[in-house]
Amino acid sequence: MTARSGLAERSPLLVALGISLGAAISLGLSRFSYALLLPPMRSDLDWSYLLAGAMNTANAFGYFLGALVTPALMRRFGAQAALIGGALLTALFMLLSGFVVEASLLLTQRVLAGVASAFIFIAGGVLAARLGALHPGRAGFLIGLYYGGTGFGIVFAALLVPAAIDAAASQGSAHAWQWAWLALGALCLLMTLLMALPARSIDGAPAAANGQGGFRLRAFAFGLAGYFMFGVGYIGYMTFVIALLREQGMQQATITVFYACLGLAVVASSRIWAGMLDRFKGGQSLAILNALLAVATLLPVLPALSHSLAAVFASGILFGAVFLSVVASTTALVRHNLPPQSWSAGISGFTTVFAFGQIVGPAVVGWISDAAGGLERGLMFSAGALVLGAVLASRQRAVAGAH
Repeated sequence: MTARSGLAERSPLLVALGISLGAAISLGLSRFSYALLLPPMRSDLDWSYLLAGAMNTANAFGYFLGALVTPALMRRFGAQAALIGGALLTALFMLLSGFVVEASLLLTQRVLAGVASAFIFIAGGVLAARLGALHPGRAGFLIGLYYGGTGFGIVFAALLVPAAIDAAASQGSAHAWQWAWLALGALCLLMTLLMALPARSIDGAPAAANGQGGFRLRAFAFGLAGYFMFGVGYIGYMTFVIALLREQGMQQATITVFYACLGLAVVASSRIWAGMLDRFKGGQSLAILNALLAVATLLPVLPALSHSLAAVFASGILFGAVFLSVVASTTALVRHNLPPQSWSAGISGFTTVFAFGQIVGPAVVGWISDAAGGLERGLMFSAGALVLGAVLASRQRAVAGAH
């Protein structure tokens, strides 16, 4: 046993926290920070909600492309190289977003950042699954902790984006939101340095396939369909909820607290759902979590609750406590039902349908929101997609002969 691999065996919690910074970069900073940037960018650049949503559709399209090539990338270079290389590229593309204002260039950079973030997220998921295999009694918690790292990114974004925009405005910057992109890119670089050693302590070498127990789409059809609908539904909330709260008159300080609470709930989710992820072998976890997300999405748009501060915060905390555990539930599903040499293919398969769902979600919600009914109606569509996802996932059974 090498000293590096010994770290993964001796200190799994420390290693899981280290690689969770990859999830923080991939989703928390690269994607979900955009919810905070959407209102000032839309106001400054005179965007419709359709175009504003298309920015996250572009990011999701890039993520979809990245998900298609990540398995080959990991076979060639290993999971650690995909994780660290993807993080460096994501930081670069986010920094570049701070230097342009043309929608076409911003869309291009969102696509490229999406490609790179898929490298991070899938490779990190494989490393988290391998870390869980070293500690089977704590596997659900360790996998959940990796995905819960997205919450760290959301919290940092909630604090950093308004501060950077205020600093830029005080200096008379013509496009104050650009400073936020620069700050987020710099933070991505710092996080990449911090996660490099923990990532290297896990065996990330390509696993040799033995031709047995491979990932079969038909066996996971209902789980994949439920996860696709999750991708369609959750991304509408995470793209537009801040814009909705601004429209409803919420002050910036309260929005910052709201988004930080959502991010902290993401971090806590790794403990909340760990037992469920270890216990259920089929699609039960995915179904339960999708249903809870539908409830959280409806809370701020129901006429009786839309201006209730308690309902809004309950929505954010519940959403944060659930949505990344949906991702963890699919990794757990793969781990329960496939041998280790097929984990990369299984995680990539689920990530691909997830990414395709995210392509659909923001543009459709933006298009609906530009019409009568506004963002409230758009988020009701998101809730409906999540309900359908719950129904589909409930049909997923454990694979016969599962490992």
